[in-house]
Amino acid sequence: MELRTLTYFVTVAEELNITKAAQILHISQPPLSAQIKNLEDELGTPLFIRGKRHLTLTDAGQLLYQRAKDILNLSEKASSEISALSRGMSGTVSIGLVEGMAPDIAAEWFAGFLTEHPGVRFRILDGNSDDLIEKMRGGLIGLAVITSPYDQQLLNSFHVGQEKMVALMNRSHPLASCGKAVLDVEDLRDEPLIVPSRKAHIEEIRRWFREIQAVPDILCEMDNYLDAAALAGRGIGISIFPQTAYIMNDSLVSREISGPDKDVEYLFVWRKGHPLPTVEERFIDYVKELYRQEK
Repeated sequence: MELRTLTYFVTVAEELNITKAAQILHISQPPLSAQIKNLEDELGTPLFIRGKRHLTLTDAGQLLYQRAKDILNLSEKASSEISALSRGMSGTVSIGLVEGMAPDIAAEWFAGFLTEHPGVRFRILDGNSDDLIEKMRGGLIGLAVITSPYDQQLLNSFHVGQEKMVALMNRSHPLASCGKAVLDVEDLRDEPLIVPSRKAHIEEIRRWFREIQAVPDILCEMDNYLDAAALAGRGIGISIFPQTAYIMNDSLVSREISGPDKDVEYLFVWRKGHPLPTVEERFIDYVKELYRQEK
């Protein structure tokens, strides 16, 4: 089976119409029909059920379609990798970053990778972890730095960072001058709270309060850390966000929240079983090597 023949077969299998497939392939219909018939003769089995207006894949045809797609993708990838080796790595890495530590973490990766591969470019999208996972499902990005929890059946991942959740408040707030460098959840009872909009984080905060037999007064859910800090600076409420949300200005005070479960874990993720461009696979390998060296 030649690659050209498999290309013809895949196009016919996707269109289920010889005429439309011939138009896409820029060949006439009779040679295309002959190629498909020769392929069936070679394999010794029909690949299509021929109807009056359209074709239907047989079980053998469906199996060959899946395998042919894999073969053609592998061929294209091999060609791309060989070409990249000859001219130096190039292409675009599409990556999503949650707010917090993720931009700082990734900036170090970008700088090092660009030193080795100056022809590479980056396309960066932001959002909360759930947004980025959906963008990954939709093919808008191939990689992301998100916060836990996450779907371990969907994503490959490894740990790349951790930081504390903190309470951000206006400097005039009583908790800012109470003499406590670290606050208990009890201190936040009945305080209006500005929290991350991700449902997993909201449920985690609710769990903190259930442990003291209370319910959090969630005033506002927000995606943007900087906006949440701005509201806290205006005295609207207390923002509960990762430490890096802290903005150095005279109106804000940051206080850690006590407890071993008050941390945020950052993870580098990509989809399982989902082929990526060569440049993104090389980027994954580069980041993995950085963390192996740290260990």
